[in-house]
Amino acid sequence: MKSRETKQRDLDALTASLANSTSAMVVSFTKLTVNKDQEFRNSLRAAGAKYQVVKNTLARIAVKGTDYEQASDAFKGVTAIAWTDSDPVILSKAISKFMKDNADIYTFKSGVVDGKLVDLSQVTAIASLPSKEELISKLLYVLNAQAQRLVTVINAVPRDLAVVIKQIGEKDPAERGGAAPAAKAEAAPITEATPAEEAPAVEAAPEGPAETAPAAEDNILEVPPTETENAE
Repeated sequence: MKSRETKQRDLDALTASLANSTSAMVVSFTKLTVNKDQEFRNSLRAAGAKYQVVKNTLARIAVKGTDYEQASDAFKGVTAIAWTDSDPVILSKAISKFMKDNADIYTFKSGVVDGKLVDLSQVTAIASLPSKEELISKLLYVLNAQAQRLVTVINAVPRDLAVVIKQIGEKDPAERGGAAPAAKAEAAPITEATPAEEAPAVEAAPEGPAETAPAAEDNILEVPPTETENAE
């Protein structure tokens, strides 16, 4: 039999753990085997939940003043509590599946999800929802897909612009609508220019002493003497 100190420690631990949780489920069982109990505990542990078989008196004290006090009426007969401080959808999935697969052993009593009292049908409905991890995964997929589309568009802009520029460059000047650039004149074939008619070259004088022009005196005409001069 547990001592008073031990019971107090158990109460304090349960109270603190429930205070930090977001959801809790109250179940009962009959004809429970060790293997089935271990199977249930393993499924809850995989869901990130804690599980404990509790005394009803202890449970009522532990939930007093909390959201779980709404489920106090379920603390009768054999009572076990499964609770979690993470995603309540995962806990709901684990509870709903195990209650369905082992209806001859386990019975769902009550539950509190995010401060609201729920029954088994509501827990089943919650279990059909995607978990937080699934929602985050879908959100990341959507964001990543949008980012990839954005990158594709950004990369397509310069590529498409280059294609347009190339296509414009391949069009005729008239089709582009702008002034036609001056075409490069093809260089005319270089032909030998016909030499202009030149004056006949003066033949060089033969070498030798050049004939000098007569002196100016030689060109003076002799005037015949007058009669006076002849008389003398």
